[in-house]
Amino acid sequence: MKTAEIKLTIQLDDQNVPESIMWESTDSANKEALAVKSMMLALWDQNYKNTLRIDLWTKDMPVDEMKRFFYETLQTMGDSFLRATGETLIVEDLRDYCAHFAEKMELSQK
Repeated sequence: MKTAEIKLTIQLDDQNVPESIMWESTDSANKEALAVKSMMLALWDQNYKNTLRIDLWTKDMPVDEMKRFFYETLQTMGDSFLRATGETLIVEDLRDYCAHFAEKMELSQK
């Protein structure tokens, strides 16, 4: 059995607002910690049947990048949901919503 470890290092200011977020993984080809501006971590607690979440972003995360981050997160959640459940119809609805979100947030379709 193989084990991998993911490490997050968050530097906070005196108000507990993230100044920097670094992440690294023992299973990555890249062996040094990488800086990121935002993260979302969701974990399923099977005992309480609910989701545990950590959503963090640095104080210098630009709003336009946050909009794109949410858009791409919604898109990839659809991919994950499709792989996990095979529910194509609801994923198509989510894709429609993502297109609406991108339009409302004035995101260019890259």
